[in-house]
Amino acid sequence: MSFSLTILGSSGALPAIGRFPSSQHLTIQNRHFLIDCGEGVQMQLAKFQLSHQKIDHIFISHLHGDHYLGLMPLLFSMHLNKRTNDLYLYSQKGLDEIITLHLKYSNSFLNYRIIFHQFDASKIQTLFEDDALTVETIPLIHKLDCAGFLFKEKIKPRKINKDKLVAGLKLKQIASLKTGADILDAQGNVLYKNEYFTLPPRPSLSYAYCSDTAWNESMINQIANVDLIYHEATFLHDDMAKAIETKHSTAGQAAQIAQKAKAKKLIIGHFSARYKNLNLLLDEAKNIFENTELALEGATFSLHD
Repeated sequence: MSFSLTILGSSGALPAIGRFPSSQHLTIQNRHFLIDCGEGVQMQLAKFQLSHQKIDHIFISHLHGDHYLGLMPLLFSMHLNKRTNDLYLYSQKGLDEIITLHLKYSNSFLNYRIIFHQFDASKIQTLFEDDALTVETIPLIHKLDCAGFLFKEKIKPRKINKDKLVAGLKLKQIASLKTGADILDAQGNVLYKNEYFTLPPRPSLSYAYCSDTAWNESMINQIANVDLIYHEATFLHDDMAKAIETKHSTAGQAAQIAQKAKAKKLIIGHFSARYKNLNLLLDEAKNIFENTELALEGATFSLHD
């Protein structure tokens, strides 16, 4: 699939049997991203047959350990597997120092470069952009400065209407038609009109990763009409006092955010270890936002354009 999300970890800070800390693998148009990097992430990548060597961009939401303690083992495995490509790491201030100290005191040198991109979690910032998509921060509310990430595809090329193709149309001209341009002759006259030879582009897709956060209506405009949203749902409504104390969300609050943002689909995760039956959280969310699923390890969510 050209837009596919695999859950590597869905647990909160404390260990829970069968659940790993936060981490997700996202593929968009053959670009491979890692979002958060909890303990055991390299084992999860191997288990679900996802190559860590294809990952060129890692986004860390904040510096609570359950969101980044799997990073050093992953970096060393990349090194031992002879990685040479640059690795781009997006985080707030401090993660570069943590990695540098690990390397210093283990007297280690990586085969590849790590290129750090530091961001301010309190602001919406574009962290990554190429010809296919953008990634920007989503300011969140937590005990530490914390940001989510919004992945948005750009407008895709128009599709060639194969029923309209004519002899003599060159590959270069077809490529130009896909951009929405008309093909002109040497005198500037329209030779091939774009609207005749092409069809509208496939829909552009979007994914919002909303990591640890208290109730946060301020992000709704930014993530409006998103195709897929992950929102932490650490607690049930009955434990609202604990959610407020720790600046986390309930499953019901996650569903309200998805509803207010008019998202198409919601995934909930970051479950407290106190809950053995995750269907209680799922039911609470579905009572508000029906199209909700659990972020269970190994689950893959594919978006179709």
